Amino acid sequence: MLNNLNIVVLAAGQGKRMKSALPKVLHPIAGSPMLHRVLDTARALKPSAICVVYGHGGEQVRAKTNDDKLLWAKQEPQLGTGHAVQQALPHLSSDGVALILYGDVPLISANTLAALVAAARADKLAWLTMTVANADGLGRILRDQKNHVQAIVEHKDATDAQRQIKEINTGFLACPVAWLAHWLPKLKNANAQGEYYLTDILAMAVAEGRAVETHSPAAEWEITGINSKDQLAQLERIYQLEIAKRLMAEGTSLADPARIDVRGTLTCGDGTICDVAIDVNCIFEGKVHLAPNVKIGANCILKDCSIGESTEILPFTSIDSATIGKGARIGPYARIRPDTTLADNTHIGNFVEVKASSVGVGSKANHLSYIGDTTIGENVNVGAGTITCNYDGANKHRTVIEDNVHIGSDVQLVAPVIIGKGATIGAGTTVWKDAPPAALTLNRKEQTTLTNWQRPTKLKSK
Repeated sequence: MLNNLNIVVLAAGQGKRMKSALPKVLHPIAGSPMLHRVLDTARALKPSAICVVYGHGGEQVRAKTNDDKLLWAKQEPQLGTGHAVQQALPHLSSDGVALILYGDVPLISANTLAALVAAARADKLAWLTMTVANADGLGRILRDQKNHVQAIVEHKDATDAQRQIKEINTGFLACPVAWLAHWLPKLKNANAQGEYYLTDILAMAVAEGRAVETHSPAAEWEITGINSKDQLAQLERIYQLEIAKRLMAEGTSLADPARIDVRGTLTCGDGTICDVAIDVNCIFEGKVHLAPNVKIGANCILKDCSIGESTEILPFTSIDSATIGKGARIGPYARIRPDTTLADNTHIGNFVEVKASSVGVGSKANHLSYIGDTTIGENVNVGAGTITCNYDGANKHRTVIEDNVHIGSDVQLVAPVIIGKGATIGAGTTVWKDAPPAALTLNRKEQTTLTNWQRPTKLKSK
């Protein structure tokens, strides 16, 4: 833990341009609310305290941010960034260092912030700035002839000459808390917005002879803020491309780096060998691991799952909270639901759904079946159209299918039921009672042919 590091996250903005009842900072980037991404980065610095300044939709923000270690400060009304930080001051350690973050700037990196904190610990005001191609609408950094920072001027308050400056204020800063407590009460709102700008403390620091140090992030997307759905979508694609670059650098083959979405954590290979191949339009949610030589077909959705070495997931397959072994073949159009474990060399084919079940080594269900609350042994063949009837309208019941069972097509297994080792279940059979091992179980049916029967014809309309 960094002793007396106090992080303030400003998250009170309304976000009118989002056109949404959802508070701006709760809109997701890569599957996680913006604010949560900022808080995860803040926690990576191991601070003594994190204070979130909230306002519009504040109760919803607090309800969606489940962390009893967070401190909260309400800003009402919203009178600017300087006013926002002032609301957090009572929660900060007077002999600590303050780091200011923003709930709508979700991709700032811990490495960038660590550099600011290190400078602030040396009794400096550390400010994050960046030179950009298009500075329209952004605050400009004013420097003297010796290149020393003098002040920040907001775009609306800048002269034409100042608007030609390309070095911009990102808003991120760090300094001793005592300095903030000294400067914030002195802020004035004599500007085009009528707000108390946090940026004005920089000029105060210069006037008092305080040391000011600037840093820049590694990439512009780190300091990109979100004010509209358009900006959110643009940053989403930028971030996803960064994820794709990392995956490819680690040995993953992507059919199209622009058509992958990682909404959580995706790891591929074993650190030495990868050879994972991912086709287009795949979505990875939560924590997903793909072992070496896994192949993922187009349009698959994988969530909180682990896929074993040399397994192939065919197109349009959905896997949620499951573990799949080596050399398996899943899909196309298969659905693997939570609490499912598929062992090595299993086959789950097209339009097969498996839920809360375990399937043993070498077992197969290749077509049009539902397997729920079931334990399947090794080398079992489940025929097309087989259904485990696990729900009686009130409770779920379990089906057990032992090793080397062969189940014919269009079979209903009414749980609770056990199919003994080596048993065969005839096509079209409904099994209500346990089926003995190494025997054929079937429902005998008589087939009748009516030779004089006439097929109905369609009546002509009058």
